[in-house]
Amino acid sequence: MRKLLCAAMVGLLTSTAWAGPIRIKDLVEFDGVRSNDLVGYGLVVGLNGTGDGLRNAPFTEEIMSNLLERLGVNVTGEQYQPKNVAAVFVTATLPAFARAGGQIDVTVSAIGDAKSLLGGTLIMTPLNGADGQIYAVAQGAIIAGGVSAEGKAAKVVQGVPTAGMIPSGARVEREVEFDFTQLDSMRLALREPDFTTAARIETAINSEMGKGFAEMLDAGTVLLSTNGRSPAHLVSQVENIKVEPEARARVVVDQRSGTIVMGEDVRISRVAVAQGNLTLRIDETPVVVQPNPFSEGQTIVVPRSAVDIQNEPGTGLAEVSGGTNLSEVVAGLNALGVAPNDMIDILKSINAAGALHAEFLVN
Repeated sequence: MRKLLCAAMVGLLTSTAWAGPIRIKDLVEFDGVRSNDLVGYGLVVGLNGTGDGLRNAPFTEEIMSNLLERLGVNVTGEQYQPKNVAAVFVTATLPAFARAGGQIDVTVSAIGDAKSLLGGTLIMTPLNGADGQIYAVAQGAIIAGGVSAEGKAAKVVQGVPTAGMIPSGARVEREVEFDFTQLDSMRLALREPDFTTAARIETAINSEMGKGFAEMLDAGTVLLSTNGRSPAHLVSQVENIKVEPEARARVVVDQRSGTIVMGEDVRISRVAVAQGNLTLRIDETPVVVQPNPFSEGQTIVVPRSAVDIQNEPGTGLAEVSGGTNLSEVVAGLNALGVAPNDMIDILKSINAAGALHAEFLVN
């Protein structure tokens, strides 16, 4: 089984084709072209007895009273405890260049002790930006992906029924003030800052558009000048220019799933590795001893323990040669005949010995 797992990982890592040059739009973020987060506080109605308990969530009663009073219903001093309402937070993302009248998706999450939002309807909820201004208004039926079933002595919950979403559930009411046409220059922010990649982006843009359009400022920023051209047309041409990015040698491991991902430039110096498992087993088999008939003796329990130590056959002392490419590195590690989970521990030890020439990340 171990050999099959290791062989499968070798095939997965070594058969991946080289991606080739990447579009600039997939490597950078254009300064000023960004989305904005929105948040609101609202009320969901129409729940089938799965709403907030008003004693445990008094804010639900408060917002419901305010809503009814705005609709002309006076509930001052009234005692009511409906179970079909729930207080929720509503979140959304306002895309760049969103215009008034456009629709965006919203996410609805319960903040009280509601058991489920299935079948609920969000009442008109203003969504505010970081500046406190209202940019959208959300309302509509909630789509929740969870399922909840409860009896007198058992309860089953699958997924998260206390959160859901409303596709196109908010309508944009205010636009973000940003005049893209007045820009004389803009910055390209690399998602993975790297001096080599930034220099290649600068060279590629100047080769395609002409000298003076791009200038590398640092490892994560390239300044793009419009030179009198329309910023929108310029960006549409620049973002499709292809560049071969440069990435640092990196090894990423996930201990929970046993996943190992290595970059193409990972190198390992020549090292010797010994791997084996030590198993300690203790069995308790107590024996009950009865006294002779008609005697004054007592029943006693005699402990009996069996202790065994087993050293499972390991790989002995194996040599991992310094790999010149990714396939040789993986083949050298898999030659030890261990499973991916054990290989994570081996990679940690190799890194501690200073023989792993890559950034080592553990999740």
